[in-house]
Parts: sequence; structure tokens; C-alpha cells
Amino acid sequence: MAEAPNHVGIIMDGNRRFSKRLMQKPWMGHKWGARKLEKVMEWLQEMGVKETTFYCLSLENFNRPKIEFDYLMKLFDEELGNSLKDERIVKNQIKMRFIGRIHLLPESIQEKIKKIEKKTEKFNKFIVNFAMAYSGRAEIIDAVKRIAKKGLTPEQINEESFAKELYVDSQPDLIIRTSGEKRTSGFMLWQSSYAELYFSTKLWPEFEKEDLKEAIDDYKNRDRRFGK
Repeated sequence: MAEAPNHVGIIMDGNRRFSKRLMQKPWMGHKWGARKLEKVMEWLQEMGVKETTFYCLSLENFNRPKIEFDYLMKLFDEELGNSLKDERIVKNQIKMRFIGRIHLLPESIQEKIKKIEKKTEKFNKFIVNFAMAYSGRAEIIDAVKRIAKKGLTPEQINEESFAKELYVDSQPDLIIRTSGEKRTSGFMLWQSSYAELYFSTKLWPEFEKEDLKEAIDDYKNRDRRFGK
């Protein structure tokens, strides 16, 4: 059996359906989703996963109804504020990074993100990336723009030099999506070329430790040939 994946990407889907099931306003499910993210972070560390990337907010999500989008922004602001005070982050040496078009987020959120990244930049025991205002296509376009600004010649552009301009240059070994949907929705398009995919029927707020373990065990039992 193979070792645990080094980098796990997670597409957290199903918050709104979970809320509707409980006869609540659809956007209320995001609060439960945030609580689940905290627990999953702990479980991944216990299972020996070094790096995780959570898909929190896509560029397409900016088109959600205003009442839901405003609720999400308020929730992000609160959660980021809590992270700044969370002693477990320092104790466990967790580096936190935020990837995407962060400049599109409200000013207060951007400020908290800067403070968190500065506070955790020297930690390296665990790495947690939060994809916000994110799109895999936008990531590639932004990388191309950075390469153009650097003035690299065609001969200087290869997979290695291109990857360095992405938001994250490490590649997920395993991508998990909850809620039964079987697509990656533009998540880490470049980096996921050889990622193993695992789709859970559980909605994100009801995803439990045994579900995560099942996904990790399924990954360990796969034969990764990388085209060989």
C-alpha cells in the first residue's frame, strides 16, 4: 500500500443543499461548512498529509445572489479574524496561504489575509492553501501575464518556469469532491494533471473522519503510473 498523499485538494460542495435539507436559508449552510473545514484540517494532519488546498470561493460564485454573497463575505471576515487569534495555528506550525484574485475581495478581508500570511510565512510543518476568488483558467492567465511582464523569451518558457508563476506550484496527489458531483470545476487545472480523483456522495457539512479515511485509503490502494 502506498503512503498517504503529500498534497490533498478538496472541493467543498454541498453547503446549500445541506441547509435546504434542514429547512434553513440556503446560504446558512456555509457556516456549517466553515466548521467542517476546521475539523478536516485537523484530521488531515493526523493522517500525515503535509499540504492541503481548499476550494473556498470561485470567481463564478461572485454571481451568487447579493444576500448570499454578502453573508459569505461576512463569514470569511469572521473566520479570518478567528484565525488571527487561534493559538493552534502557531502551536502546530501551520503556514496559511490564500490563492486567487484576492484583490477582488473586500478590503477588510484582504487586510486580514495579509496579516495571517505574514504571521505564518515561516512555518512549514503543515501548509494550508485557501483558494478564494479563484479560477483555474484565471490562474493560468495570470501566470502568462507575469511571464510576459518578466520578458521571458520563448526558449526560457517551459513547464518548470511556467509552474513557478502559478498561485501554487506544488501538485495535489489527491483531489476530493463532496456532494456527489463528478467534476473538478476548474480547480487547479495545471497542477492536477496527474491527481487521483475521489468523489464522495456526502454533502460537505456531513463529511466525517471515516469518509476522509476512506478517501485516503482508496488513494493508497491505487497504482499511480504517471503515463508509464
